[in-house]
Amino acid sequence: MSSQVMKVSVVVPAYNEACRIAAVLRPVVASPLVDEIIVVDDGSTDGTAAAARCFQVKVVSLLENKGKAAALDEGVKQAHNDVFLFLDADLVGLQERHIETLINAFHNDEIDMVVGVFSSGRMNTDIAQKINPFASGQRVLPRALWERARENIEEMSYGIEMALSRLAAKEGWRKEKVKLDGVTHILKEEKRGFIKGVIDRFRMYGDMIKWLIKKI
Repeated sequence: MSSQVMKVSVVVPAYNEACRIAAVLRPVVASPLVDEIIVVDDGSTDGTAAAARCFQVKVVSLLENKGKAAALDEGVKQAHNDVFLFLDADLVGLQERHIETLINAFHNDEIDMVVGVFSSGRMNTDIAQKINPFASGQRVLPRALWERARENIEEMSYGIEMALSRLAAKEGWRKEKVKLDGVTHILKEEKRGFIKGVIDRFRMYGDMIKWLIKKI
């Protein structure tokens, strides 16, 4: 493939990221490799949708918080293209070159899915992704493989990364990891306060573990 013929839709699921989403959308909008940008406001209460509309992007607002998997799925449904770049809305340090690295890696016809892994960003997020790189939310994949993974979308919530990685391993998808040097994200504890952040983190881990156990 070449960047001239492959049209990529970027899908950004966002929940209460009004003060952070601009840092993600700015380099995405600037990238010539991106054809379409869809922000899915997952029932936010802080003006996330309004912040996103400051950019040339399509904003889809869900009436209630449905979880990351459902938000991504809604973005895919709204997209015109068949190749997707998924990006989290709370990334720090994202630059246009990182987007190019992710998309260019997918140009290789031998690759089914590209996963972006934090590197040289923050020690705790770097270590977390070294331990479990396929829990990353930064991915490029085609519509056909998303459709394979979404069969139980209503059960996944925040287990979508694990679902994709597990299905990829089961079906032998050809994967490539690329380093996103200098990129990290805001921790839940920083966004929502320590106690609520810890609760939300364990809820996220619980969703992942519950989905994995159900599939064993």
